[in-house]
Amino acid sequence: MKRICVYCGSSPGEGNDYITAAEDLADELVKRGLGLVYGGASVGVMGAIANAVMQRGGEVIGIIPDALMRKEIGNDHLTELRVVSSMHERKAAMADCSDGFIALPGGMGTLEEIFEILTWAQLGFHHKPCALLNVNGYYDPLITFLDHAVSQGFLRQEHRDLLQVHNCPATLLDSFADYQAPDFTKWIRREAQL
Repeated sequence: MKRICVYCGSSPGEGNDYITAAEDLADELVKRGLGLVYGGASVGVMGAIANAVMQRGGEVIGIIPDALMRKEIGNDHLTELRVVSSMHERKAAMADCSDGFIALPGGMGTLEEIFEILTWAQLGFHHKPCALLNVNGYYDPLITFLDHAVSQGFLRQEHRDLLQVHNCPATLLDSFADYQAPDFTKWIRREAQL
């Protein structure tokens, strides 16, 4: 593993816990010689993790669509800032240069990004680990929902298990180092037509 993609909010969230968690993850990334790939902003949790990795001497690649440069205030103090033409191009570029994916707390954009990359894993488009860093139980309701989706037959357990959940950055990155992608057989059931 060389680089980890971190999806997270362009807002700081309430209190200091989310910024502190971003800085703790930055510490672990740099200790392990892992670069950061993220959405390119200088604000919120996004800015906090990027700035923390840079301050600790690590590598940071930010990827941001041109339309968001002003809205998210693109961060020019990175190892590399790539400005792309669309959100689709941004997500593809982030996926291509990353060896694993972590969602810190964030809003709809963070959820959309982690679920798209999970869907790609489910379909076999990549074989890289995906995880939530569950700061102060932030993702507990989402985890409950995913387990509910399994119980209702809309999500298979083996696909639910693609999304790891950890409270500690060190434990999360240890699990990434040992990750073996599951080998799924054909999983779409065809219902008998009447």
